Amino acid sequence: MRLATVALAALAVFASTGAHAQMQGQGQRERDRSAGGQSEEESRESRRPPRIAPLRSVPNAGPCPFVKILYDAARFVELEGGRAAAANVGYTGEIEGVSAGCAYQSDEPISVQMDILFNLGRGPQADGDQRTYRYWIAVTERNEAVLAKEYFDLPVNFEGAATASVTEEQSIIIPRATAETSGGNFEVLIGFDVTPEMAEFNRTGSRFRMTAGQAAATPPAE
Repeated sequence: MRLATVALAALAVFASTGAHAQMQGQGQRERDRSAGGQSEEESRESRRPPRIAPLRSVPNAGPCPFVKILYDAARFVELEGGRAAAANVGYTGEIEGVSAGCAYQSDEPISVQMDILFNLGRGPQADGDQRTYRYWIAVTERNEAVLAKEYFDLPVNFEGAATASVTEEQSIIIPRATAETSGGNFEVLIGFDVTPEMAEFNRTGSRFRMTAGQAAATPPAE
């Protein structure tokens, strides 16, 4: 952020200096025009190549890590008494999707940026409008052991509604042993902090809609 601030400040100074020079030369050009014909300065400007070259796109030193949602922890379903019935549903949640990108050059660490979409709900056993969910992001060697894992809180205010959608922006740094260590050696996994019972419920493929347990709308009388 500090580097961006310095760059912006330098750009502002450059723009200010350019504007000052333009104002100084304006009077001379006007006098040249009044005398007739194009000024020598304007003639030189028309032949001068552009001062600002297009930005060069620099590719990463290798592929990005794989970013996945762990199936066993992709959904969060509270069940009163542990009984799988719509009337027993409390707060629910689902990690709907994730988009990610990365950046690294030479022997730099890998910076991974993620946008994570959560769809959340509250059933008949939910006891209020607010709930703080908890989720985690883990870095693993591909198909191997977990290298690091961090937990995050996701406070949600339903504001009287049955459902809510929240997008979380997260950024993580993955160190590399050498410049030859590719991002393809790593996986980034995302999931809710679930109980063993919730994980088993997810593994069976069972699920409830975010509005599970809510009374259906009364159909219009015919």
